[in-house]
Amino acid sequence: MANRQAPGGGADPGSVLVVIPTYNERDNLEPIVRRLFRALPAAEVLVVDDGSPDGTGEVADRLAAEDERVHVLHRSAKAGLGAAYVAGFEWALARDYQAVVEMDADGSHSPEDLPRLLGMLGPNGAGADVVLGSRYVPGGRVVNWPWYREVLSRGANIYSKVALGLSINDITSGFRVYRHEVLRALRLHTVASQGYCFQVDLTWRSLEAGFVVVEVPITFVEREHGSSKMSGAVVREALLRVTRWGLRRRGNQALELIRRR
Repeated sequence: MANRQAPGGGADPGSVLVVIPTYNERDNLEPIVRRLFRALPAAEVLVVDDGSPDGTGEVADRLAAEDERVHVLHRSAKAGLGAAYVAGFEWALARDYQAVVEMDADGSHSPEDLPRLLGMLGPNGAGADVVLGSRYVPGGRVVNWPWYREVLSRGANIYSKVALGLSINDITSGFRVYRHEVLRALRLHTVASQGYCFQVDLTWRSLEAGFVVVEVPITFVEREHGSSKMSGAVVREALLRVTRWGLRRRGNQALELIRRR
C-alpha cells in the first residue's frame, strides 16, 4: 500500500475537526464536548444533528454561541449515521481541515484517547492515513456491554475481515481519524451505506485506494444515558452489503486468475 503523507508531518492540532453526529443526545452532548476541549483544546467540533426531537439541536446551538470552536449542522430528519458523517466530512473538506475525527456523542469514545490517535498520523507518528480506535487489538477492551452486543460486534468484524480479505481487527470502529487527503479521494458522494456498514465501507475504500490504516487500542464504554441506535435493519444492511462486496472481490480474483492463465 502506498504511504501518502501530508507535507510537514502529522496534523496541526489547530486543523483538527471532530465530527459528532447526534440524534436524541441532549444529556450527553455538552459533557462530551467539555471533555473533548480539555483533552484537545485546539480542536474544533462539528455537531451534525438530524432534527432531534429531544432538543439536542438547541443544546448544540447554545454551545456554539458560547464557544467559537463549536459549529452546528442541522439536518431536517434522521437520515442515518452514514449520511450524517458524509455531510460532516464534506463540511470539513470545504473548510480545509487537515484531520477529521469520527466520534460518538454518548461517551462511549473517550476524548482523552484522541491525542494518541492523532499522534499516529504522518511521518512523525506511524505514517498513518487512517487511524482506528480499536477494541479488538491487544490493550483494547469493552466495558459494560451486554454479552450479546459484544458477540454481535466481534462476529461482524470477523465476518467482514474474512469476506473482504482484510487484516483489520475492528473494521466497524466508529472512533477514528482521517487525513483530509483520504476523504478527498474516497468519492464520498457515492457512499450509501449506514451504521456498522458505513465504517466497513470507508475502511475498505481507504485500503483499496492504497492508504495506510493503523489500529490503536482504546477502551469502549457503554453509554450511561439514552438508548443505542443499533437495530435489526442496521445489522441486515451490514450483512447484505459486506456479503455483496465479498462476492465481488472473489469474482474479481477469479477473473484475474483466468486472465493470467
